[in-house]
Order: sequence, then C-alpha cells, then structure tokens
Amino acid sequence: MKKFFIFFIFITNFIQSQIVDNIVVKIGDEIILYSDIEGQYIQYLNQGYSDKSNLKCDIIQEMMYQKLLCHHAKIDSLVVSSDDVNKELDNRLNPLIRQLGSESAVEEYFEGKSLAEIKKDFFDVFKEQLLSQRMQSKITSTVSVTPEEVKLFFKDLATNDQIPIMPTRVELSQIVKIPEISIEEKSRVRKKLISFRNRVNNGEDLGTLASLYSDDTESAKNNGEIGFVSRGDLVPEFESVAFSLQIGEVSEVVETQYGFHILEVIERRGESINIRHILLKPQVLSSELKESRLELLEHRNSIVNSSLEFSHCAREFSDHPSANNSGFIINPTNGSSYFMIDELPPDLRFEIIQMNEGDISQVLEFTNEDGRISYRIVKVVKKIDEHQANLENDFNAIYDLSLSHKKQLLIDDWIEVKKDITYIFIDNEFSTCKSLEKWIE
Repeated sequence: MKKFFIFFIFITNFIQSQIVDNIVVKIGDEIILYSDIEGQYIQYLNQGYSDKSNLKCDIIQEMMYQKLLCHHAKIDSLVVSSDDVNKELDNRLNPLIRQLGSESAVEEYFEGKSLAEIKKDFFDVFKEQLLSQRMQSKITSTVSVTPEEVKLFFKDLATNDQIPIMPTRVELSQIVKIPEISIEEKSRVRKKLISFRNRVNNGEDLGTLASLYSDDTESAKNNGEIGFVSRGDLVPEFESVAFSLQIGEVSEVVETQYGFHILEVIERRGESINIRHILLKPQVLSSELKESRLELLEHRNSIVNSSLEFSHCAREFSDHPSANNSGFIINPTNGSSYFMIDELPPDLRFEIIQMNEGDISQVLEFTNEDGRISYRIVKVVKKIDEHQANLENDFNAIYDLSLSHKKQLLIDDWIEVKKDITYIFIDNEFSTCKSLEKWIE
C-alpha cells in the first residue's frame, strides 16, 4: 500500500469554499468529496511535491483506504471519544508549538486562528484518523516478529540496497531549577482576583474582565471561555471546583500549576460543562531569577570539577519530574530516551548540535510546561551520529520497521478481501486512474 506521511492535513475553509463540491467516492456509508481531494492536492503542491501526473489518483486511493477502514470500524462497533480526539490534537499541536517556539506563532501560522479554533477545524479529520487506526490495531493485534525474522528482514533490506540512514540521535539528561514565587506576590495576585470576583458579584461581566486582564491569552480572546470540557480534561484542582459550581456561580480563587484563577460555569450539557475563567500568573522577582541561576551554576561547577555526579545532582536538586529518572529526558512522541535533533525545541536544538557526548551545557533559560521562566543544564549522555542502520546499534529501530512491514502486509490482505464485499462508487472523472483499477473491478 502506498503511504503518504502528512504531519497535518491542512485543508483550509478558504480552499474548500472556492470549490463546487460533489461526491467523488462512496465506500459503504463513507464519502469522499471533491473538496477533500482538492484540499490535499493543494497542500501537496505547497509542500513542493513535483510529480503531479497521478497525484490526485494517489490521494484518492489513500483516502479510500482510510474510508474502508472507518466503514468496517463502525460495523465492528469501534468508537473514538471526544477526549481521545482532543488528546490526539494536543499530541500533534504540542510538537508544532515547540518547533515554532510559541502558541502565538502557531496561531499566526494558521492565519490568526486561536488554538481552540484550530482544534475545532480539525476535530472531525482527526476523529476519522483515529477510527481508522483503531481498525488497523484490531486487524494487527496478534502480529509479532521474532529476532530471527528481524534479521531476515534486515538481510532483505541489504539485498535490495534499502538499508535506511539513521539520523543523529541524542540521549539527554537535565537539572532544572524553577525560581520560587514569593508569598507576597502570591498574596497580591489572590487579592486582585478577589476584587474581580467581587466586581462580578456586583454585576460586572466576568467575560469582559477576562478579555481585559486574563493571562490566558487564548481564552481571553473569547471572553475567558474555555469551551465544553468533560471530567479528566482539566488539572484536578481546577476540575474539582468547576464541576461543583452552579450555572452563573463564580468560584473562590483556585490555585493550579498555571497560576491563580476564578471561574464560572456558563452552561451544562450532559456530563460536560462550558466554563470561562480569569487566570493571573504571579511574577517572579528578578532576585529570585538570579538566585536560581546562580544555584544551578554552582551545581554545574561541582559536576565539572568531579565532586558530584550529574545523575546524583539531578535526583537531589532538580525541580523537574525527570529527577525521578536521574534527570533523563523522555521523548514525549515515542516514550524513548532518544531524540532526533529536529525533535528538540529550537533553543535547545541549537545548543545540542554544538555539543559532544559527555558535554554539559551552560545554564540555559527556558519557559517550562507551566509557562514559567526556568533554568536548566543539559548533559549529552549519548550521541549517535547519522549512519547507515546496523543490527548491533539499531536493532530496536529495525525491529520496529520489521513489525510495521508485517502489519502492513496483513492490512493489505484485509483490504483486498473487504473491498470486494463493500459497496464502492467512483465518479467517472477518476475511473481511468490506474491506481484505482483494483477498486473498480
């Protein structure tokens, strides 16, 4: 099966609105619209894809694979929840945020749309992708490969001159210091939110105040509205308060890892609630920033002078959860301890490129997951330069390739069987596509 790997399917409403739409393909109850094809076609051209001759035919074939999987997933009663889709959207957006450097940069990339609007635009697209993946997982749930099969697979790659090039990978550990926020600053923020709460209780609109004062810039654009959420979508402290409120009731001040909030439930819909809030983030004093930086510099000097092991120092002094793992940073995209260089945040990527195995960085300033200025030193525990794959150093990667190949063969066989027992319609405009001949037979 020919595969197209796309980080996002960026089909804008603008593109689709310019196209006179009609159904091009129908598979069971699933349909493919002309605008769907044209949107992906334009996206490929924007990405520099040069072979236009059969591109639309290939796009249709790829879509037909997914629609066939979705059709039979529904027959088999497989489901994808809204929570699943939202988590997948976050998993896709977060690397893009890291790559571009900020949420605002991502919003600018999407022509000024907020993250909430971006997620809404692509919700159905990702729900369908997840459903097709669930079907593939069901088809391949019993597939495994033995070490001997991995070796034979690698031998076939070598015979056909297809051994992959492994990009540079690094294994990193870190020690993080998060500057403390003073009690006085926390008290100041609490008092300000209490004053906002009093103003709302005296008749002012929380949404208006959120748009003017909230530090949650994304929701502030929508008068503080977060949108409908279910249990499990929010951090526990925020969620427990949100689900205890009556409609129109304004909460007391709530502290979370992101700062301090007051919130209001706008609407209930089954087990979901629509809420809006005001977030204020306490500011760290410059003296606290300086103290954290100097403390980390002292730890670095102790490590460089061999009086402390990096791993010991990480366990004892780091403010990051990675301290529990001796400072080792886990790649969030695959759960391994290795990162390809382009998977690193831009600021860290620049540093790591210049470092060798065993090197320890200078003290680096960064913004942590909670949006707070923090400091870290990073050690390159291991660095594997770009090379042709081999069984000794890359067995796990070759194992994954071998397993994926075996699963793909099984999915191909499944599709051959299912397409012959499923209603399929293809518009005459594309009936001459050679890649679609087996679907028309």
